[in-house]
Amino acid sequence: MKLDNTTLLKNKCYVDGEWVSGHEGKTFDVTNPYDQSKIIAVADFDAQDTDKAILAAEKAQKEWKKTTAGERSKILRKWFDLMIEHKEELGKILTLEQGKPLPEAIGEIVYGASFVEWFAEEAKRTYGDVIPGHQADKRIVTIKQPVGVVVAITPWNFPNAMITRKVGPALAAGCAIVVKPAKYTPLSALALGVLAEQAGVPKGVFNVITSSRTSEIGKALTESSIVRKLSFTGSTAVGKQLIKACADTVKKVSMELGGNAPFIVFEDADVDKAVEGAIASKYRNAGQTCVCSNRFFVHARVYDEFTSKLKIAVSQLKVGNGMDEGVQIGPLIDQEAVNFVQNIVNDATEKGALIDLGGEVSKENKQLYMPTILSNVQKNMDVYTEEIFGPVIPIFRFETEEEVVEMANDTQYGLAAYFYGRDYQLVWRVAEALEYGMVGINTGMISTTVAPFGGIKESGFGKEGSKYGIDEYLEMKYMCFG
Repeated sequence: MKLDNTTLLKNKCYVDGEWVSGHEGKTFDVTNPYDQSKIIAVADFDAQDTDKAILAAEKAQKEWKKTTAGERSKILRKWFDLMIEHKEELGKILTLEQGKPLPEAIGEIVYGASFVEWFAEEAKRTYGDVIPGHQADKRIVTIKQPVGVVVAITPWNFPNAMITRKVGPALAAGCAIVVKPAKYTPLSALALGVLAEQAGVPKGVFNVITSSRTSEIGKALTESSIVRKLSFTGSTAVGKQLIKACADTVKKVSMELGGNAPFIVFEDADVDKAVEGAIASKYRNAGQTCVCSNRFFVHARVYDEFTSKLKIAVSQLKVGNGMDEGVQIGPLIDQEAVNFVQNIVNDATEKGALIDLGGEVSKENKQLYMPTILSNVQKNMDVYTEEIFGPVIPIFRFETEEEVVEMANDTQYGLAAYFYGRDYQLVWRVAEALEYGMVGINTGMISTTVAPFGGIKESGFGKEGSKYGIDEYLEMKYMCFG
């Protein structure tokens, strides 16, 4: 499928209000994960180019922080309007480079734009306080100010929304920002640069750099003393490295890292609704999301009913090219991802798990992994501990509330959890006992602009979205008047 508006398809980086190549002139190819066809070659920045982007942000920051909240709000609102106006074209770009079905991609565009709209409004609400003085001749005031130059490193699975969720609050707070998108999916980020320019974002305030040299660029961004804040979404392993790298300059950091989400079905649950929630939670983006349900725990009394109904529903899902009509599950991002998922399934079956559905790549395309259901799953299998990041549902059996809560919490991760049940006393007990930053109760979809998104334990820290999200880009200053 061809793009109707090719002005949104850029192959150069957006730095200081200009579209530029790296000083070496190098490029790397962006390919469609469905068939590995080349979409376009984009600029391949190095550390020297990255430093220029940081300096551009530093220069722009000095003026941007002086603008009023109302002025920033108007620009962000215009940017939001442009995203909605071009949602179909942005969705096509996203599907081409990432693979998810086009309706799902357009849904991500709308979801991503909602953060820009939200923080356009929140810009006006960064209130301080007047605190009763501790002495008669003292007056105490607190104000909130922008933290400074921000860097955002974003993943390939949500190449639009993971950017707007960071850039929206950063710009609203008065911060200039440098965005480094994943090498697999830089085109969505560059398209946002086009619209930011049209919306009137001043030059240098929003910069997008693309590169295949992940380690080199990461080092330049984290070691820079100019950068005062780093926001990262990605794996826990990489997040730990970035935290360490930011320590020398004591940057403010926020981390949205890996997950191992439990999905619990209690014996009094509405099984039909639980099946709907399971599919919504698990198979979105072919299972390639950090909040996807990973381990399914089903009470012994409803285990057979849930499994049989789930199998019927999952067998009806259409797998294929994300651009094709009716497709609900697209390709995995690359061959390494396919191999990882297959190894997870192989480990389970070798240890006694049964394949109720799927368990293999599509016969039509090696990047398509068929929706899979595994039963007779045990704790000694990799599906219990690993983040699967693919369309695989392993179903564990449990008998008691205490047992399932213990299993659900038996992980270093703490991002999202889901459960279905009707007993309100059980609902409150389990919701409070689960060691996760977000809990979905009788729903498989929890992501929304208005709620704080973030995890605990090794799933990271910091919140995105909601009224709390802008605080990640602000510093509180206390002023004592004598």
